[in-house]
Amino acid sequence: MQLRTRQNHMIDFLFPVALLFVFAVSALAVILLAADIYRSTTADSSLNYTARTSLSYISEKIHQNDTGGDVSIGVYDGCDALILEQEYNQAAYRTYIYVYENELKELFSKKEAEFPASTGKTILSVEDFSMDMVKDGIFRFSCTDSDGQTASTVVGVHSSR
Repeated sequence: MQLRTRQNHMIDFLFPVALLFVFAVSALAVILLAADIYRSTTADSSLNYTARTSLSYISEKIHQNDTGGDVSIGVYDGCDALILEQEYNQAAYRTYIYVYENELKELFSKKEAEFPASTGKTILSVEDFSMDMVKDGIFRFSCTDSDGQTASTVVGVHSSR
């Protein structure tokens, strides 16, 4: 009986090393792709939270107060403001939504009451916010978040005075 001795070839060493190298490169590529996807998702999430949330909030407030044409754009304490007029218990009230010191604020008060713009309740911090009346009953709002990303919306009012 002859004993066979096994000869070691270079391929016996190179194949597992090459396989390990391919696995390591593949794992690194997946990690880098996942990190990029995570970064873009968090950036979009930030835009969703700041800009789109503020625009959704304003759109909803307009739709809630869309009775009798009581939605307008004006000036409140030196700030451009969305003005929503309501009547409760035979008294006239106004809701002002405006930007003061890079904060979107809301102030609800009697129509004839005067308060400084700083007393409004802060909704969100924004870098820039603009509002325009495109034409009668149609408003355009744009919001820029702290990362410089801008979102905008157009809202139509169905009622009129």
